[in-house]
Amino acid sequence: MKLPLEPTISAIKPEKGQLEALDKILSEGTLELVFQPIFEVASGEVFGYEVLARSPSDLFDGPEALYGAATQAGRVGELGRLQRFLAVSGAPGNPLFINVHPAEFDHPFLVQPDDPIFRHGEDVYLEVTESAPLSHFEQCISVLGELRKKGIQVAIDDFGAGFSNVKYIADLAPDIVKLDRELMSQVHHGSRQFRLLISIVRLCKDMGARVVAEGIETTEEYVIAEHAGVDFCQGYLLGRPGKVAKGESWLPSS
Repeated sequence: MKLPLEPTISAIKPEKGQLEALDKILSEGTLELVFQPIFEVASGEVFGYEVLARSPSDLFDGPEALYGAATQAGRVGELGRLQRFLAVSGAPGNPLFINVHPAEFDHPFLVQPDDPIFRHGEDVYLEVTESAPLSHFEQCISVLGELRKKGIQVAIDDFGAGFSNVKYIADLAPDIVKLDRELMSQVHHGSRQFRLLISIVRLCKDMGARVVAEGIETTEEYVIAEHAGVDFCQGYLLGRPGKVAKGESWLPSS
C-alpha cells in the first residue's frame, strides 16, 4: 500500500463527513484488508503476505486518503493499530509484511506491549517506505530499535523511488529491502539498467538484507529478477491480493 507522504494528501484537512466516517471505521473496526503473497525465488513457495488496506467508505479515494485524514485528525496511530489487529487476526500462521505510516512513529501505539504484532506466532516485517519524509527519521530509528528487541523485523519499501538514499539502508539496517516497481520496468539482459539492478541487489545483500522484487507482472520480469539475484518476488503474475491469505506454489513456465 502506498501510504501518503507529507505534504500531499495528508496535509489536506478532512471534511466533517470524512471525520465521521473515520470515527465509524475506528469504533466498529471495519477497515478492509487484502493479502498479497510474496514468493521465495529458490523454492517457488509462498514466503509471506503483504497486508494491504482498503477503505470501506467511498468518502475516501482509497487508503491514501483514509490515512491522510487519520493523520490530520491525530488518529493515525489508532488506524495503524486497527490494521495490525485485523492483519494478525486474518492471517494466523503466516509471516506478514505490514506498512507503517511515517506519522505513526510520533504515536505510542507501536511500542505498547499489547500491540497485536507481539501476539503473532510468525515473523512480522514492518514496512517503512524509502521515500518517507526524513522529518520522522530519528524517531523512526528509535522506535524500530525498540521493536527489534522484541523480535519485530524491518523492511524498506519502494527502494529506488524517491530519495534513493543508500545511507537510509545503512542507518535502518533492514532485514528486507523491497525494490520499487520502476527498477524492474522494461529491464533487458545486458542493458545498463540490468547491470544497475544487479548492483543494487548486491549492495543490499552486502548490507545484510534480503531482497524482494515488487510489481512482477510478466514472466520476463520474473526471470530478470531471478538472474539479478533477488530472494523473493511479488506481483500480479504470481498472485493478486485476496481477502484470504492463500497462495499456491509458483514457478515460471520452462
